[in-house]
Amino acid sequence: MTAASAREPQGSHQSKKAAASGWIGSALEYYDFFIYATAAALIFPQIFFPKGDPKTAIIASLATYGVGYVARPIGAFVLGHLGDTHGRKSVLLWCMFLMGFSTIGVGLLPTYDQVGLLAPALLVIMRLIQGFAVAGEISGASSMILEHAPFGRRGFFASFTLQGVQAGQILAAAVFLPLAHYMPAEQFNSWGWRIPFLASFVVIIAGYIIRKEVHETPAFTEEKQTERPRSPVVDAFKYSTPDMLRVVCMALMNVIPVVATIFGAAYAVQPAYGIGFAKDVYLWIPVVGNIVAVLVIPYVGDLSDRIGRKPPIVIGSLLAGLLAFAYLYAISIKNVPLAFGMSVLMWGVVYQGYNAVFPSFYPELFPTRTRVSAMAISQNVGTAITAMLPALFTAVAPPGAANIWLIVGAIAFGVTVIAAIAALSARETYRIHMDDLGQPSAQPVDKAEYARQRAGALTA
Repeated sequence: MTAASAREPQGSHQSKKAAASGWIGSALEYYDFFIYATAAALIFPQIFFPKGDPKTAIIASLATYGVGYVARPIGAFVLGHLGDTHGRKSVLLWCMFLMGFSTIGVGLLPTYDQVGLLAPALLVIMRLIQGFAVAGEISGASSMILEHAPFGRRGFFASFTLQGVQAGQILAAAVFLPLAHYMPAEQFNSWGWRIPFLASFVVIIAGYIIRKEVHETPAFTEEKQTERPRSPVVDAFKYSTPDMLRVVCMALMNVIPVVATIFGAAYAVQPAYGIGFAKDVYLWIPVVGNIVAVLVIPYVGDLSDRIGRKPPIVIGSLLAGLLAFAYLYAISIKNVPLAFGMSVLMWGVVYQGYNAVFPSFYPELFPTRTRVSAMAISQNVGTAITAMLPALFTAVAPPGAANIWLIVGAIAFGVTVIAAIAALSARETYRIHMDDLGQPSAQPVDKAEYARQRAGALTA
């Protein structure tokens, strides 16, 4: 064994345990986050806002979804600091508790008919807490898995963070499906929608049991013993600003799930748009797309260990942006089978070129001592920008406008081009050793040495 390979985290058991923990934790936490997204598109315009102006109600409801993303950069500063000073495990537990209790709070809120404007005000507060909580989830979970993974397999193991996120979306939609299908509309609108939110109590218990068993990562433990920054946020901006800006731009790829699940849902089912998809039928579109994504993600993560992080991200970004046109067009012509097909291609397959790789690529751009802070801040700033897009889409292409699919598709594609350019400008990281990650002067290992070490990791 070479000196370089000896310094990699050892033990396939720890790698698999960390990946499983990250997967389950992300699935549980993003279940909470996406049941809100589903409800904001399907039900909240009717129960939390005045009924006199459907357009205003849709915009306001989707804006409350975006408010959660506004809180995410704030949460990133706080939770990123916690992750880099007190450990990856600590920040993940805090994220889970904040998310779980705020989601239960949404399920207990009174409606507009009951308390007037207090209802949307309380809804915004709960969403702010959700956004704050989720800000540290992906960066914390990705860093934990990456720092446990063996050399040459970081892309594969880290991809399970996002596989868990996709599974959480499946669960969120799956909970709404039987309720929307079997419950009378009056009962669903009055109390049935609350069930998925109140069920988050189970999420809190399950998540705590899983995450309390996770060990802190070797990289963080070693860093803590030698040098721990007093202010990792300050150090991140001081030493990693160019890469943080790149991550902000790459994170704009969140426009694709926004188009698929938020604006696409409102466009398809809200009466004001006149498309007329049944709610329970439309809910199957993101479910099918996510099921395919869950299957595709680990293969793309493994591919990034072989050919690099940048090619899948660039190709996936551009192709997903182009397919946004086709997906929205399928909805506009009321073609359910075509909408299914485009959803699977855009979100389930092509988008995963980016989605499966960024959990390894982003943290690899930053050193251990500031990794959670730098990734959390930059990623959440990027996603906060895209979170305002549903309201923007509705404003520039409101109900009754011509060529809604073309206008929204053009904006989405433009955003994906920005993300692809940012990825092209970043350095490749997949062959850099763990001890050198985030250092601009780090050089890739020799190809033959890389192949030998990766072969050892595959048989570990």
